[in-house]
Parts: sequence; C-alpha cells; structure tokens
Amino acid sequence: MVGCMEYGRVRLTDIADKLGLSTATISNVIHGKVNKVSDETVKRVQQELQDSGYIPNMAGILLAQNNSRIIGVIIDDNVKYEGRVLEDGFVMASLNALSHEVNEKGYFLMVKTTKAIDEIPVFASMWNMDGLILMGFCEADYEKLRDQMRISFVVYDGYFESRSRIVNLVIDHFDGGYQAGEYAKNLGHRKALCLADNDICMEKERMDGFGEAFEPGTVIRWQIPATMRERREFYEQRLECLRVLEVTVVFAVSDYYALDFMRFVQEKGWRVPEDIQIIGFDDNGASRESVPLLTTIHQDAALRARTAIECIEAMRDGEACEAKIVLPVTLTVRESTRDMK
Repeated sequence: MVGCMEYGRVRLTDIADKLGLSTATISNVIHGKVNKVSDETVKRVQQELQDSGYIPNMAGILLAQNNSRIIGVIIDDNVKYEGRVLEDGFVMASLNALSHEVNEKGYFLMVKTTKAIDEIPVFASMWNMDGLILMGFCEADYEKLRDQMRISFVVYDGYFESRSRIVNLVIDHFDGGYQAGEYAKNLGHRKALCLADNDICMEKERMDGFGEAFEPGTVIRWQIPATMRERREFYEQRLECLRVLEVTVVFAVSDYYALDFMRFVQEKGWRVPEDIQIIGFDDNGASRESVPLLTTIHQDAALRARTAIECIEAMRDGEACEAKIVLPVTLTVRESTRDMK
C-alpha cells in the first residue's frame, strides 16, 4: 500500500483529489502540456505521481500525440537465417547500437521481422511512428513504400534509385572487399576463394572489391546454399578442390559465413591459419570470440545508428538530408590470417 491507494491501481482521479486539482491539470502534466501550469504545481504533481506509483497508459498517450517518439525497425526474415534472424551477429549489433541511440534521444524502439515487405505500411501506420529503419531488403520496391507511407524512413544497404524522404544508408562494401583482398595479397596469397549465398547487391560489391586486388583468374567464387545442412553437404563435396587449386585464403561476405566455414574445416582437421586462412566481413561479437579470432572488415554500428536517427529527425522536421550516405569501413587483423612469407 502507498498511503490509502494500492500500488499499481492508482487512478487519475485519486491523484487529483489528493492534490486538490482537476483531472485535466494532472493529465496535462503527464502529457507534457505545462504552458498554463505553474512550476510549483508541476513539481507537486510529478512528486505525487512518483510517490503513489501511478503508471500512465503510455501506449495511449503516445498514439494520441502527433509525434509518438516510436522508431520502428523492420528486418527481412530471409530464409538464410532459418528462423533465427535476431540471433545474427550483424542484426544484433545493429539493434544494440540503435537501442542505445534511441534511449539517448528519448525515443522508443519497436522491432518487427517479416518476409513480406507489404506488411510495412500497415505496421508503421498502426503505431503512428516517427520514423522507420529497414534492414535486409535488397531489391524492395521502396518507391511504392514511399507512396504508401507518410513517415520518412532510412534503409540499411538498399539498392534503388534515389527518392525523396528515403535515405539509403550504406557502408563502402567495395572498399571493404578491396581492403581484405589487398591485405591477403600482401600476405603472400596468390589463389583465393570468395563465399556468398548470392551474387547481387552488397555481396557482389564485396566480392568484386576483393577480386580487384588480385590478378585476373586467381579468385574463385562459390555461391553457397543458404541453409546450414545444405551448405555442409556443399562443402563436403568441394573441400578437397581447394587443395588441388592451391587456394590458401578464403574471404566470406559475412562473419556468419566465415565462422561457419572455419568450424567446418576445423572439424575436418584443417588448421587455421596454418592450412587455410579466413577473412570475414562485419566484425560482429562472435568474430572476437572465435578460436582463432577472426580477421574481418569492421563496420561501425554506432555511427550508422546515430546517422540513421539524425536523418529521421531531419526529414521529420522538413530539413534536407542526403539521399545516399556512404560510411567507411576498416580492416581489423586478428589470428585467422598471417604472413605467408
């Protein structure tokens, strides 16, 4: 019990009666409409709200306002995640950075995974969102989405023609691949393998960048299956080809695929980096915990999150924002590579 009122069941009228104020005044303080309320009264109400344990219906309050302070994040639940998209290292790092940023700015974060991009306008309007961030939709019809939604949104690594009130927030995929390739070549590698589950969008840019650093014809590309069981069968059938082809370094377009390949070859008795060297892309948490630690291309999740929120705020307020923003990446050298010389 708190005073004469049971904790968690305090009503607005209880607060008003105790302070001798109208329920309208109490409601105005809760909603932040205090222009016509004295500072002293505001403090009295806020203190009583805290002491009594009153819990406002924040969902109703936010939805009733012009600005809900809700930032939505929609993630493509691609088949390659096998139902565990939120466990992916890149997704986890991105959500962690966004969570920190929205907390700092006083927003709320709402996350949805979907395979159907046509669900997005309904989801956004249902919650009266301030802005939206889309992840993983490579060839989505963003122009159609733009026409269906009033709110501005930011796309992580989209592939589309520039549109107003849509920001395409990308990293320099080609340069990241090139940094990995140049580093591998300088270590003394002459034959390399690239791993990806497709040859379009960001995966293609990363492999193109890697191959640019090598001599023509010295980089092999394997388009690997998206599911783990099929991928293991794929590797079983082709692993010995790497010895025949004298491949000494493998570049995977994500840390997920790099670490998956590392586990496979280690199970087969190959040593990393003695028998084969491996480079990933993303620098997620798992790359800093693997044995050996994974050499990879680092992308700054915090910088991307901060830029995304700044763009959403700018577009919401009618300010100009670049239609495409390219963020830099850097090579992070760890234990899965070493000098061949």
